[in-house]
Amino acid sequence: MESRAKHSSNGIMNQGKDDFGGSPPRSVSVYDIVLRLIALATTLVAAVVIGVAKQTKTVSIQVSPTDPPVPVTVVAKTAYASAFVYFLIANVIACVYSAISLATSTVKRASKSNLPLLLSIIDIAMVAFLFSGNGAATTFGLLGVRGNSHLQWKKVCNVFGKFCLDVTVSIMMSMLGFLAYVLLVLHAIISLHKRSP
Repeated sequence: MESRAKHSSNGIMNQGKDDFGGSPPRSVSVYDIVLRLIALATTLVAAVVIGVAKQTKTVSIQVSPTDPPVPVTVVAKTAYASAFVYFLIANVIACVYSAISLATSTVKRASKSNLPLLLSIIDIAMVAFLFSGNGAATTFGLLGVRGNSHLQWKKVCNVFGKFCLDVTVSIMMSMLGFLAYVLLVLHAIISLHKRSP
């Protein structure tokens, strides 16, 4: 009778375990979902804003001191600066990964699955990727705002104000996405520390 009861209780306990004898499936934390949603939204906005950023202006150019100024139409857009193109690509990749990781992380998974580790590794790569993209765009953007007197590069944001504003908004949104991934990595490290003996 006693052995039959033990067998019955063991059967109930094993029903929640996976086929490999691991712990029952667990779902991802709300903290993780919220941060991935923030990363998805901010990198999407950053990519769209920098992707469509364009401004056309007519400026007067003095060819020689004796000739009158000549009106010339000039265009500022993302494709003309490799730093902004890299920034756009970084945010598109981060946005696509955010959507994929959000979809896969919300599915219940066994605790012995390698998915959390894989996501954490790619999260670290996204931190580096967004950090480098933001750095490149910010550096080039500052040249537009301040110029460089040593290299005789004139500032252009006084002419292309709207374009520079779009770039600034895009960088700020991307920085929020970068911060979300930093917090995801820190959360993974703290969780690993808590689980370790």
